[in-house]
Amino acid sequence: MIIFLLPFAVAFLGALLLTPLVGRLAQRFGFVDVPREPKHVHRVPVPRLGGVALFVPFVAAVGLTLFLPVERKDPLELHRITGLLIGSTVVFGLGVWDDRRELGPRVQLAVQFVAAAIAVYCGITIAEIANPFGGVAAFTAPVAVAFTLFWLLGMMNTVNWLDGLDGLAGGVTLIASVLLFVHSYSLGQYSVSLLPLALAGCVLGFLPFNFSPARVFMGTSGALFLGFALGSMAIIGGAKMATALLVMGIPILDVAWQIINRLRLGRSPFLGDRGHLHHRLLDLGFSQRRVVLIYCLLCAAFGALALILGSGMHKLLALLGMGVAAIAVLVVLARRS
Repeated sequence: MIIFLLPFAVAFLGALLLTPLVGRLAQRFGFVDVPREPKHVHRVPVPRLGGVALFVPFVAAVGLTLFLPVERKDPLELHRITGLLIGSTVVFGLGVWDDRRELGPRVQLAVQFVAAAIAVYCGITIAEIANPFGGVAAFTAPVAVAFTLFWLLGMMNTVNWLDGLDGLAGGVTLIASVLLFVHSYSLGQYSVSLLPLALAGCVLGFLPFNFSPARVFMGTSGALFLGFALGSMAIIGGAKMATALLVMGIPILDVAWQIINRLRLGRSPFLGDRGHLHHRLLDLGFSQRRVVLIYCLLCAAFGALALILGSGMHKLLALLGMGVAAIAVLVVLARRS
């Protein structure tokens, strides 16, 4: 059991100790989020370089896992972990740049694509998924590459867009990481299960400083890194798409809704506004903490379904049910606003 506690403890303590220091450095070097847009819910300038306090402890914890005496069933696992670390570094660097200069969407997408391509090159691909009608559905190489690129880009931007309230992106990521750990561990993938455990540790160490009222924001550097790491971990060791989709289903549907709605209104899908579900709940009078709690409870409940439901058909029905319910809520909130 100590093998699993070590990477978690390293990531947790690293983030817990590093976050206050990062906050001070962010203020000194101008990495500060000054409220100036309607979508901003904070009223005072807040340091936004918290991604450093997430990324550095995570890399240290993952590096530690490489030296632990744990069985590795996948001969390509180390190659895939290399892709995880290199890709995470690329999107983290992009995020730091954006936290300082606020880059346009084209530059961000281009660099995100490079990071996703690195992951694919290192063997992080969705080669097959469970068929809800039985067996598995295998993809040809071009389809697997395209699907994986789409998945990783989607996860990065989902977490980035989710980071609109204090502690929201971190709380959901924490729950997703814990569920991916449980899923991998239950499959006997002990070495793979250490990766989401390390991610959970650094997020848990960061959250005390990011929960409302936040003293430090994770910024684009933290959000893109968390999204890339989550997306990659859902693939390493065999695609765990049902678990990832159920736990992240509401944020993913919210992103899809916003893209469709903005295009319908003739606006750029990358132009931020207060149309996200968490903003609409906030505008209805819910506090930030209550909105975050609602999101985390729903994500945890749907994610647990993925572990409890044995049948692929049952998981598909759960996904469809969640999708219908979430869309209905979004439609009602859109009409009320």
